[in-house]
Amino acid sequence: MLNIRFMRLAALAAALATVPAAASAQEWPSRTVRIVVPNGPGGGTDIVSRILGDALSKSLGAPFVVENKPGAGTTLGAETVARAQPDGYTVLMMSNAHAVSGAGHPNLRYEPVKDFRMVSLVGTVPLALVTSPEFPPKTVQELIAAAKKDPGKYNFASVGAGTTQHFAGELFRVLAGIDIKHVPYRTTPAAITGLMSNDVQMTFELMPAIQGQVDGGKLRILAVTSPERFPGMPNVPTIAEAGIAYNVTSWYGLAFPANTPDAVLQKMNKAVREALADPQVIEQIKKTGISAKSSTSDELEKHVTSEIAKWKKLIADAGITKLE
Repeated sequence: MLNIRFMRLAALAAALATVPAAASAQEWPSRTVRIVVPNGPGGGTDIVSRILGDALSKSLGAPFVVENKPGAGTTLGAETVARAQPDGYTVLMMSNAHAVSGAGHPNLRYEPVKDFRMVSLVGTVPLALVTSPEFPPKTVQELIAAAKKDPGKYNFASVGAGTTQHFAGELFRVLAGIDIKHVPYRTTPAAITGLMSNDVQMTFELMPAIQGQVDGGKLRILAVTSPERFPGMPNVPTIAEAGIAYNVTSWYGLAFPANTPDAVLQKMNKAVREALADPQVIEQIKKTGISAKSSTSDELEKHVTSEIAKWKKLIADAGITKLE
């Protein structure tokens, strides 16, 4: 009899314990929600976060504010969210760098999938293979031919070892079967200066970061890295059109800490998908060179998992050892 009474009391206690969580999830959000951006202000991740944050503030009736937390190749911001209270008031704006770090960062202090609850994709954007206007090859085919004729002669720039830009160049090297060397810089402007001075001959960079220089005639785009042509530049071919099975598409997505309540996750996903279907929000994001795109939570989790696997394979195939 005592055992039965104990079991009933335990069951009642467990049921009562869920009441505050359920209530808080139902009322969410009742205060400011932090969108942690693991990059500095002004970049694509920051801009798309602010556009989406404004839309969510209006639809959900609580402030969504951006908190920039750059450092350690975006892992500092990601770790901040992974360690935050899973109450729906801290969310990470991820990018492709989240998967790149998850694949190869030697000192990661969180699990890039297990420590998060994925919310939704937010957008996608290709990189561009760019050179200076004075660089003789004017197509991907001509570039590959020149690199095969003179192995080791040409270099490609990135904004640091272990970044998306670095891995994009390494993947091109492996798939094209050419010998080009990686030269890391600290910033995109520094890499572009290297192009202008012919210290490097090419770089792979996000479209929004180089759009102005391309429009001004300071850079030439040979191709985009996505499997389809970029809508903003329909006359620019893809690398895949040169006969290489190449696809590097950067992306943005939101994630809560693990154990965030289902009701909060579902409410956030619904609000994000509605915002990204709004023509005004779509147009705002499009102006940055990013294509708005939403998803289910499961779809984003599968995407991040597959991206990590892709970059892990590249690290092994390319023999990349220096990742920070």
